[in-house]
Amino acid sequence: MNVETKKPAYILPVIVFAQFAGTSLWFAGNAVIQDLRDAFGLGAEALGDLTAAVQLGFIAGTFFFALLSVADRFSPSRVFLFSAFMGAFFNLCVSFFADGLFSLLLFRFLTGFFLAGIYPVGMKISADWYNKGLGKALGFLVGALVLGTAFPHLLREYSQGLPWKAVLWATSGVALFGGLLLFLLVGDGPNRRPSAHFEWNAIPRIFRFKPFRLAAFGYFGHMWELYAFWAFVPVLLATYTKINYWEFSTSIWSFAIIGVGGLGCVAGGYYSLRIGSARVAFGMLLTSGVCCLLSPFLFWLPPWLFLAVLLLWGVSVVGDSPQFSTVVAQTAPPHYIGTALTIVNSIGFAVTIGSIQLLNNLRGIIGTEYIFVLLLPGPLFGLYALWQLVAKGVYMQP
Repeated sequence: MNVETKKPAYILPVIVFAQFAGTSLWFAGNAVIQDLRDAFGLGAEALGDLTAAVQLGFIAGTFFFALLSVADRFSPSRVFLFSAFMGAFFNLCVSFFADGLFSLLLFRFLTGFFLAGIYPVGMKISADWYNKGLGKALGFLVGALVLGTAFPHLLREYSQGLPWKAVLWATSGVALFGGLLLFLLVGDGPNRRPSAHFEWNAIPRIFRFKPFRLAAFGYFGHMWELYAFWAFVPVLLATYTKINYWEFSTSIWSFAIIGVGGLGCVAGGYYSLRIGSARVAFGMLLTSGVCCLLSPFLFWLPPWLFLAVLLLWGVSVVGDSPQFSTVVAQTAPPHYIGTALTIVNSIGFAVTIGSIQLLNNLRGIIGTEYIFVLLLPGPLFGLYALWQLVAKGVYMQP
């Protein structure tokens, strides 16, 4: 039976919506950062600290899920539902139980921990449903993650007059609804090949495969840039406003610059059907790397060109992400696709802690205009890994 021709048409849209819904938890704290600073007397460094707390939670969660091969040993749709419920719960805890910086960091950490059962597990579910055209399917899926990440900024803009806690309530409700929808309508894919038992050495065994290792290295370079750029987009916009005395809505443009990356993911997914996922990732990573290099000059541009370049950067900075995940899935051992995706996510997000904290600590020393150049080593490292993967013929599958 050709399972590719038997899938109900709603499968991919439901997975995409569930991914959007679950990942809306990610930057919920960032969207209300000024309110949190006012309510709890936090300093300017709170943005980086709260972002890093979510990332650390995600790293811990993905390492735990990967070590126990959770997504390969258990029903991925059940794991997704449970994680959506718990992530929504701890996101709500910020509005009901937080009483200072420590509790804020703890609840954001725990939210990040259960995001580990949403993002990579959602990719695992897609891989189990789509053998062919996985790059296109993951393009839609990561595009949904991008919109989910940007969504709290939009909520904050259009919830003026309501308590800031409304953003947290809304994102938690959406996340829980998405988890239920995926569990009830999608379930586990027909191509799922569960791992029979726990293997303590599964992770080092996976990394012995050279094509997988190079794909992972490319992803790590991409991650050095991605979340630091997303986290500091509002700071970048505010700095341009301060230097050029030009006013625009930071929330709206943060949503637009982050959210437009969803178009890059979808477009890259379609283009990957023609030239292959690795080549699409190379082009996107090269574009965002050039933006890193030229970033100090952005503040000299007129507003329309400044925003246009940021939108291009927003497209390219994440447009390679689903293609990296596709290559990782296609180069991993078939019985450990879920574990491979999860451990690569774990290490990749550990990398983001370094870049976020680097920018957070140095922007007061070298100035916001120059900190984005510090992201350039990530694209350079990723491009070198991709060049080895493609140019040397290590990876040939489109």
